[in-house]
Amino acid sequence: MQNPFTTTFSKAPEYTYIATPKTSEILENFSYESPSEAVYKITGVRGSGKTVILAKIEEELRSDANKKNGWLVFDLNPARDMLGQIAAMLHREGFGKSNTKNTSVNISANILGSGGGFGYSSEKENEFFDIGVEVEAMLQQVQKKGKKILVGIDEVSKTSEMIKLASEYGRWLRANYPVYLVCTGLYENIQEVSNVKNLTFFRRAATIKTEPLNMVRMAEMYKKQLNVESDEARRMAKSTKGYAYAFQELGVLYFKKKSTESLEDIIPDLKAELFAYSYEKIWEEMTETDRFLASLLVEKEEYKREEVLELMGDRAGNYSVYRDRLIKRGILESRQAYISLALPYFADYIKEYC
Repeated sequence: MQNPFTTTFSKAPEYTYIATPKTSEILENFSYESPSEAVYKITGVRGSGKTVILAKIEEELRSDANKKNGWLVFDLNPARDMLGQIAAMLHREGFGKSNTKNTSVNISANILGSGGGFGYSSEKENEFFDIGVEVEAMLQQVQKKGKKILVGIDEVSKTSEMIKLASEYGRWLRANYPVYLVCTGLYENIQEVSNVKNLTFFRRAATIKTEPLNMVRMAEMYKKQLNVESDEARRMAKSTKGYAYAFQELGVLYFKKKSTESLEDIIPDLKAELFAYSYEKIWEEMTETDRFLASLLVEKEEYKREEVLELMGDRAGNYSVYRDRLIKRGILESRQAYISLALPYFADYIKEYC
């Protein structure tokens, strides 16, 4: 039997996907004739399911029903010329300019991923080509034909291509073109793009933070896919703290080893996988102040505010700033006057390797 769980980053689970309220919230907005939100920024710690949310939104809007409602989905590669990709995709959908006797716009292989470029040829050598103008002309056709476009970008960061696209997109918003944007990224990368001058719309756009997977749904999935008892399934779900990568990884390991090993025997293997393929990178990307606060929270499950202030010593005055940053990054979770590390066994990783 094929293992129903998967640990491939950026891949939406086919058999073990657990729906989240955030996905439904975005899809509901896009189901209206005139969606109230045009841009969504999905943030969260590595392995928390950002890409899966984006993939499910794109999958739903690609469905036959939504195609009939006029939706087109453009999934962009952030490492390449994104305006060029949009131009190529619009041209492929039939919105490119028809060639005239004297001028023509050429979509060449570079935009499609194999070299070349987006070019302009003319009998008049002094003719000027601007890709933003060309794309806007095609978007006007999209609008006239009652179509809507979802632009999806996974793992955005502050690159020249992202800034160029975002600058053009701001103009599209002002013109009320039916183009909607959903992007994912680490909190700090999203913030860098948000702080670019003249990208006010991006800073104010709706931010969706990934949340822990629902414990009941995880337990039910373990029961269904691994044929385990309810108590065992609940223990498994609890051990992951709702961290999407841990949920899938534990499923993979349990499927392979349940006939010979108990859950207690499998947990060390789970920790090793989390440490090597997730936490090492997360720790590397944390700032010195992030690491300082996280390192204080490794001896027990939860800490009261007063306890943390005492542990921080002369840095106690910065507690709120440090805490809020780690909560936004998905490293900490807060419950009333308590804080704790959000990731399963992250305290063990810090103690053993940091």
